[in-house]
Amino acid sequence: MENSAALRAASLATATAVALLAATGCSSGGTKESSPAKPSKLASQKLSWKKCAAPSQAEGSGDAPSPPPGGGEWKCATMRVPLDYDKPSAGTIELALIRAEATQKDKRIGSLIFNFGGPGGSGVTTLPAAANDYEKLRTRYDLVSFDPRGVGSSAPVQCESDSQLDRYFAQDSTPDDAAEEKSLVDNTKAFAATCQTNSGRVLPHVGTTSAARDMDLMRQVLGDKKLYYFGISYGTELGGVYAHLFPENVGRAVFDAVVDPTSTAEQGALGQAKGFQLALDNFAQDCVNRGDKCRLKGATVKEVEAGIVKLLADLDKQPIPGSGPRLLTQTEATNGIAQSLYSKEYWQLLEQGVDDAEGGDGALLLALSDAMNGRAKDGTYSNIQAANTAVNCADFKDRYSLDQTKAKLPEFRKASEVFGDFLGWGLMGCASWPVPGQWSTPDVSAPGAAPIVVIGNTGDPATPYAGAQHMVEKLGPGVGVELTYKGQGHGSYNSKNTCVQNAVNTYLLDGKAPAAGTVCS
Repeated sequence: MENSAALRAASLATATAVALLAATGCSSGGTKESSPAKPSKLASQKLSWKKCAAPSQAEGSGDAPSPPPGGGEWKCATMRVPLDYDKPSAGTIELALIRAEATQKDKRIGSLIFNFGGPGGSGVTTLPAAANDYEKLRTRYDLVSFDPRGVGSSAPVQCESDSQLDRYFAQDSTPDDAAEEKSLVDNTKAFAATCQTNSGRVLPHVGTTSAARDMDLMRQVLGDKKLYYFGISYGTELGGVYAHLFPENVGRAVFDAVVDPTSTAEQGALGQAKGFQLALDNFAQDCVNRGDKCRLKGATVKEVEAGIVKLLADLDKQPIPGSGPRLLTQTEATNGIAQSLYSKEYWQLLEQGVDDAEGGDGALLLALSDAMNGRAKDGTYSNIQAANTAVNCADFKDRYSLDQTKAKLPEFRKASEVFGDFLGWGLMGCASWPVPGQWSTPDVSAPGAAPIVVIGNTGDPATPYAGAQHMVEKLGPGVGVELTYKGQGHGSYNSKNTCVQNAVNTYLLDGKAPAAGTVCS
């Protein structure tokens, strides 16, 4: 939810685990360009699956993946796709793929393709890191994920250098006067200009529509008549666009942590402000309930949150020591707080991080912010935020000027005293982008598609619950099957709730969808 990328849901809480707990991933070969080819010809290409190398810097660095929990090994490959589906003569780019083959080959259904969100998250690194959660599905599916175009090792969008990104993410993203406003506007323009200089060729072609067409090509190359799909967070929007473009090709699909397809960029950001505020309220209530066992001061939710508001205000005036020579700024602290709300498992990190920062130690909140921004311990950055901005701006056509943004701030501040300014100012993220956007909201209508299980979490901060209801409505009659999880954090299946997992597993493995309106708690 970094301010510059606040137009859409940020990465899954899994990404936090990847960054903070050093989970492993892998990389594919490369992103070299090849000769022009029509999609029809590319559908017959043969993939060369090989042992996975360590992740590239753009994917997040680290070690090669450990073997899957059920045995076997991860294999990686690259798949050629058109740079521009409407202009085959523009040549091709390569997408990075990863796969673990089904354990019960005699009962194999096909390939289950995952997109874990972002946009900008590397599926090649996230799938091995999250493999324990999906091992049961591997009995009948090859588990497959990929770096979408512009992401990781798939023709990655490259913008600023590591040192430039350190400064960019530390900047005051909630300006209080004209000088700070000018600095934010200038930095946003400079970031966009650098992206154009370094990645101008791919920027027009990294939108969700092209990624959805890539998935249909991937389905064909993998040998499946239907697409079996598990989309999480932004992956639900990608899945919805796929279902609209190719309703007849939808097999069994699950959307978890649903991005609202009826929300504009502004409405999505405002929804996140409310969602993260709800999650912070729930965290503060838990702190109050634990009494003296909670490190934070306050006998009520308002008092606990008032302490956080004061901390951020103090950081705006004077940053504190973070890690090495780096300081914890107000922007990075807000980012770190948001990151820790993606999963209830990380509430303890939020509590400790705020308590440490109140004592003058900003290391933990800075580490949480780094995890959100894709910064490794060695100071190198993945391209998650560059790709996030590039995809957002290629998709959404609304562009907000300084004056338009300032006019929206009161509504954002009303939604959240902690996150309102942060997300409100983020509306300017695409103001200077060199590529026009495609839509105000995506079309996900999919008449005739097979049933899609759509899961909403009532306590989700990044993709508020209403998004699942709206997705079901927009998919159309007989397509979306709503499942509600009364929980906390971003996503439902990864919460390990037995009711949710049984419903999803039964549909994907046996083809029996849950009853519409099923509630798990």
